[in-house]
Amino acid sequence: MRIKINGTHFPLETLGPGRRLGVWFQGCPLACAGCMSRHTWAAEGGRESSVRELLDLWREALDRGADGLTVSGGEPLEQAPALAGFLAGAALLRSVAERAGGARRGPRADFLVYTGYEQDEWDPPRLRALRHADAVVAGRFRIAEPTALVWRGSANQRLLPRTALGRARYAPHLRRRVTGPAVQVVVEAGREPGEAPAAHLLGVPARGELAFYERWLGERGLRLKERSWRP
Repeated sequence: MRIKINGTHFPLETLGPGRRLGVWFQGCPLACAGCMSRHTWAAEGGRESSVRELLDLWREALDRGADGLTVSGGEPLEQAPALAGFLAGAALLRSVAERAGGARRGPRADFLVYTGYEQDEWDPPRLRALRHADAVVAGRFRIAEPTALVWRGSANQRLLPRTALGRARYAPHLRRRVTGPAVQVVVEAGREPGEAPAAHLLGVPARGELAFYERWLGERGLRLKERSWRP
């Protein structure tokens, strides 16, 4: 099964608890004003991947001690069948790793999915896609409703535990406010000779934080030619 994705990263430390594999789906018709990830909107953007490729990344992340998997975008529920297949495979690999590692494996890795769709918009295909999600952050991003709640971009967005693991893992965070860095800066060298490096800001920035990091990067000699959060 093919999946359009924008990128992946491990370890991701700003979208969910612990060190996680982050997977960003490509394509979002919701186009929320002020979204920091406009580059993930176009359905024809990103690159084509497969469930198998992403599961290989998840297996490697588990081997490296991943605490969880976060799927964001873009809008993951626009590719509901692919998301369903990916999370089902990830759950199977999680079980295999737990059986192999026993008590040494530590706490169980959880699955967190971000979607702009509210619960009353989850039709049967979307519900099937979220079957294995331990928690979901749901709701459109509203730039006029800032929040300090951890892992959420606006006050209307809800963190919804959906399994026993999700309730155990996320209950302490339902009303928790951000107390540390909300953005993780990842700088990658150019893939081709002479290609400029790229900076990725991963997380849910507070108001004004993107401008801060743009200045911060500039002071270190990395000036952004393009900004995904500006029209």
